[in-house]
Amino acid sequence: MYDYAIVGGGIVGLSTAMALGQRYPQAKILLLEKEAEWAHHQTGNNSGVIHSGIYYKPGSFKAKFCRDGSRSMVQFCQAHGLPHEVCGKVIVATEPAELPLLENLYQRGLQNGLPVRKITAEEVKDYEPHVACLAGIHVASTGIADYKAVCRKYAELAQQQGADLRCNTHVDRITSNPFGIVLETSADTFEARFLINCAGLQSDRIAQQTGATVPAKIVPFRGEYYELVPEKRHLVKGLIYPVPNPSFPFLGVHFTRMIDGTVHAGPNAVLSLKREGYHKTDFDWRDAWDTLTYGGFWKLAAKHADQGAQEVLRSLFKSLFVSSLQRLIPEVQSADLIPTHAGVRAQALQPDGKLVEDFLLIPDGAALHVCNAPSPAATSSLEIGQAIVAQISAPACTQIPR
Repeated sequence: MYDYAIVGGGIVGLSTAMALGQRYPQAKILLLEKEAEWAHHQTGNNSGVIHSGIYYKPGSFKAKFCRDGSRSMVQFCQAHGLPHEVCGKVIVATEPAELPLLENLYQRGLQNGLPVRKITAEEVKDYEPHVACLAGIHVASTGIADYKAVCRKYAELAQQQGADLRCNTHVDRITSNPFGIVLETSADTFEARFLINCAGLQSDRIAQQTGATVPAKIVPFRGEYYELVPEKRHLVKGLIYPVPNPSFPFLGVHFTRMIDGTVHAGPNAVLSLKREGYHKTDFDWRDAWDTLTYGGFWKLAAKHADQGAQEVLRSLFKSLFVSSLQRLIPEVQSADLIPTHAGVRAQALQPDGKLVEDFLLIPDGAALHVCNAPSPAATSSLEIGQAIVAQISAPACTQIPR
């Protein structure tokens, strides 16, 4: 009998295991991951950015956790010698119509307590000499990290605290008994007094297995990237973002220098017909049926039909992808870009077609479900783990938490 069982070995699940062990050192903690490695899905395929929190509604979990997380993540990487860099980023307006949106974004950054500064087109070139724009914002606290390395360190620390971490363990069925939760898995059957669901792309399904009412469904969006060929990496010094369209839930194609020195360009965002589908041809009948029979998806699609069509066309035609990038750096040519890995965003979508904009934590008896934790969850992972622990009761083995 475990005190806590965590489903999902991504960055949020591992952070939660570590936070539980820190607060309740006598607790018996189990973490189950169906893949052979940690951080195999969202965490291991993201952009590696330590986000600042500039995009998020003031007062939201995302705004607070991301602002605080950008500091705690840097401190964690420093403390454990993990690769990272606080390089800052520029957000630029390339058309007159974007200038008011850039100003709104600047004001939001101030409201969220961030080190943001308005800069002219000439000043942008001090940071990114090859960018063409009308004006920009510099966000000093943005950085980059190796989140797979962060996850390995989280796992190491959780194990040192006594947690039982198991890969290659798929949860097949969840039931309850008078003492808590029973997890029937591909490896064994486990019992726990409390369940924490950090299953990412499968989080709504895990929640439904426990009988929880989930106010949204996970709809997967694949983000497709290109990479600059080595001889053109000099075109990008750090992170270059466009002004996002406020009516569309994604940030637009941008340039990101990764911690290994490569430069990625993207993503475009297209519906994935497989929750864990990282290639254009990936398809799963159950996943596709879940999405295409969901009224919330069709309401979202109708609302953003024009933008959605643009994303699909950009996925199909490299020339359109390149054109989007040339708005930021006119020198970029098609021959400068080669395809690289894609990621899949687990986005919670409500029945009315509205995206769940904030992190979504659902308490339900002997369980707590994390049912919306896309970006900036990696940046915010230490804060999310602490917030989860703060919401659940102390284990029976101890009355006084450390």
